[in-house]
Amino acid sequence: MTTDEDFVRFGEQGAQLTYGSYLRLPQLLDAQHLESDPPEHDELLFITIHQVYELWFQQLLHEVTAARDAMTRGELWWAQHLLARVHVIERVLVQQVDVLETMTPQDFGRFRQRLAPASGFQSVQFRELEFASGAKDAAYLERFRGLTADERARLDQRLAEPTLWDAFLHVLRAHDLPAGTDEDVVASVRTAAHDRARFAAVWALAEALLQHDELAASWRARHVVMVERMIGHKSGTGGSSGAAYLRGRLPLQYYPLLWEVRSRL
Repeated sequence: MTTDEDFVRFGEQGAQLTYGSYLRLPQLLDAQHLESDPPEHDELLFITIHQVYELWFQQLLHEVTAARDAMTRGELWWAQHLLARVHVIERVLVQQVDVLETMTPQDFGRFRQRLAPASGFQSVQFRELEFASGAKDAAYLERFRGLTADERARLDQRLAEPTLWDAFLHVLRAHDLPAGTDEDVVASVRTAAHDRARFAAVWALAEALLQHDELAASWRARHVVMVERMIGHKSGTGGSSGAAYLRGRLPLQYYPLLWEVRSRL
């Protein structure tokens, strides 16, 4: 016989979990420690924005990894759903720059020097996301020597494991579409584009990956303009060339073959 005690009790009377304990709010809200002394007003905003970015990067890695695995298993509907979520999060990343730009260059300058040699270049999760998407760059591990053993292991794993692009090639082959060479892939995607009745899921995934690529490019472009607005052509706190380095990353494409298809449709 089922009793009330067999069900989870919602409301204050349950007393098993609170909003604050579930979200670990004491720890979360104690993670913003200012370096400026006396404290500069805008440093809290700077820390908060970048911590929020890292939380979103963690979520994106969660979704991208799951989408890759779903494609490999043939669960294309689930992969499309997850990539749609990735797109929404990436739009949020772009919009967050607007919040950061409410800080003036002179106010940022009041605490910027205290950040050195810390730099956004050192975001391991951002590099993981690039690697997982398909833009693997082993040279990053040599350029950044401040990696912890755990961070190095995570990047090594991302370099070794399949990417979203690898999973998409698996999808092509599963639909009897050639994927042995770059020309094969372009031809196969063109086939899917012109025969959407047969290859609707393939084309939808190709479009979803291209959207992911486009939104990542939008974030990089928005980011570099913000950096130029904040520090002009000054070098980065981590020793990079600052905005010049970021502008050099703008041509990066995760899926150049999907862009090439556009020229052949």
